[in-house]
Amino acid sequence: MFTYPYPRMLVTVDAVVFVIDKHNTPTHLLLIERGNDPFKGHYALPGGFPEMDELLVHAATRELQEETGISGLELRQIGAFDDIDRDPRDRNIAIAFWGVIRNAVNPTAGDDAAKAQWFPINQLPPLAFDHAKIVKAALDCLKEWFQTKNGR
Repeated sequence: MFTYPYPRMLVTVDAVVFVIDKHNTPTHLLLIERGNDPFKGHYALPGGFPEMDELLVHAATRELQEETGISGLELRQIGAFDDIDRDPRDRNIAIAFWGVIRNAVNPTAGDDAAKAQWFPINQLPPLAFDHAKIVKAALDCLKEWFQTKNGR
């Protein structure tokens, strides 16, 4: 164990999971209702803290499964989100990932999620932390990915 005389930042991971239709248009977003503070009772992306010996993408995959029961998705990294005040607990940098599924499966809330459910992409509730910003970035990644995939 290391001890340093200066403050350290926290690192978390978040998973943005969309249902897409046959035209590759996102129709729904998976959210959890937070069971703990901060933002208890508010909706957020599934996510949490990586283990010390865990790759970030594996942490995002694990947190997604623990909080929603959904697994088997390929997650792609969106990027880092580091607004100074994004988390009231402490200085926190989030690394976010996105993935898609064609058919919505019923999520099952677990771990520290009070509820897990799909929301229509155009009817999202207010989101905790800076998760609205992360969702927007994920939508941009999704659009770019499909354009690249389709040679546009």
